[in-house]
Amino acid sequence: MADDALTHHDEREHAKQTADPESAPTPTAIQRIRTMTVPFQKYHGTGNDFLIIHAAEYVPDRAALAKRECDRDTGVGADGILYLALEEQFNPPRVVMTLVQPDGSTAPMCGNGARCAAEWAMQRTDTDSVMIDTQAGTLRADRTPDGITVEMGTPTFAPEDIPIDADDPVLEESIEGLEVSVVNTGVPHAVAFVDDVDDVDLESVAPPVRHADVFPKGTNVTIASPDGEGHFRQRTFERGVEGETDSCGTGAVAIAVIARRLGRTDADPVAVSPPGGELKVSFNDRGRATLAGPVEHEFDGEVALESPAEQ
Repeated sequence: MADDALTHHDEREHAKQTADPESAPTPTAIQRIRTMTVPFQKYHGTGNDFLIIHAAEYVPDRAALAKRECDRDTGVGADGILYLALEEQFNPPRVVMTLVQPDGSTAPMCGNGARCAAEWAMQRTDTDSVMIDTQAGTLRADRTPDGITVEMGTPTFAPEDIPIDADDPVLEESIEGLEVSVVNTGVPHAVAFVDDVDDVDLESVAPPVRHADVFPKGTNVTIASPDGEGHFRQRTFERGVEGETDSCGTGAVAIAVIARRLGRTDADPVAVSPPGGELKVSFNDRGRATLAGPVEHEFDGEVALESPAEQ
């Protein structure tokens, strides 16, 4: 009987505590007890690396997660987070891609990101072709002997499409002390041809151009140097990353497009070598570009939706 009385007493105390708001666990305590995580897969295309998270996963603040986890000192480290939604009912399958960059902004297009998204989707659908819906348009991607090849659309030099405050296309003009040509290959690029990309202090010369007043939305800054017939070396300072990346697909396309426009090459394909590997840029009869190169799946993991400091 004594044990029964003790049990009933405990039950009454539990009911009292549950009914009393002051004695109930606080939201902070609950959050400390149960930390939510989301799974990711990490991919890279010639060193341009991304965390891939399924778009159906609950992420209340995508910008905050990107700022934290893209940091290479305190987070997983990446050039952005790709949120992908797979639509398998289509033939070929479609994948909807949203790229959140390390500064929390979204980018309408990313060539290597699209190639990583394509590989991710192909692995899950057992196909060699997919369609990718981006903010810059719908692109086709295929598995080819060169790796993953993605359509990049038709580059444009029209000032209003870049955008840049200019009346005519900007070709070999000085902006903030750097002679650049400007093109939109899904995102804007200011491209400068130099004797040797390794001799340029990109972290110093790029930011003034990236933030120049003539670019109302900013620009990526890419430098290129010739490395044999139809081959260029590349370095790119990316808008949204706010630093140099190991590779930039839209930058590689920008180099090829501008090099052909300026008569620096008539090669097709044009080989472009960023620090992370080699990409190939080809053109069809209508001037649409394709970007080809390797993609690798690095590893899988989980990230917390809030950092310990925020719990």
